[in-house]
Amino acid sequence: PVIAAADTYRAGAQEQLRVHAEKIKVPFIGSRYGADPAAVAYDAIEYAKARGYRVVLIDTAGRMHTDSSLMEELRKVVRVVKPDYKILVVDALTGNDAVEQARFFEDSVGVDYIVLTKVDADVKGGTAISLAYAIGKPILYVGVGQKYEDLEKFNPRSIVEKILEGLSS
Repeated sequence: PVIAAADTYRAGAQEQLRVHAEKIKVPFIGSRYGADPAAVAYDAIEYAKARGYRVVLIDTAGRMHTDSSLMEELRKVVRVVKPDYKILVVDALTGNDAVEQARFFEDSVGVDYIVLTKVDADVKGGTAISLAYAIGKPILYVGVGQKYEDLEKFNPRSIVEKILEGLSS
């Protein structure tokens, strides 16, 4: 795959993603701070096409669904690159806010899959079920730590067991 850093606002975002791309030995496409994220995404797609890559991961700035200018920017990225899949990455610790955020993203740009992070710190485990139910999209992976290998394929049974454990405690 090719990794594109379309977060052109957060200090250190480009450098952080570049380091990860180097560690896993994949091409990195970035730009200067303040650049148009849609242009970065477009450049990454063109780079990939020219070199025979079939997968481009486009990392955009984290955003709250209440920030209308950032949401419009995301809609522009989607219009420009027409991605095959849009994956929403959500922090499990945000609870009900995660559900509201997912609904808004689904309505605004569409969501195909969910990646749920910090599942290891979510004592109750209910965010996963609430998210999947709220927007009817599958959870692909869950983050259970800080390392690459801590990104695990989602196992619904483990979430149900976690919830049932909480009921019996």
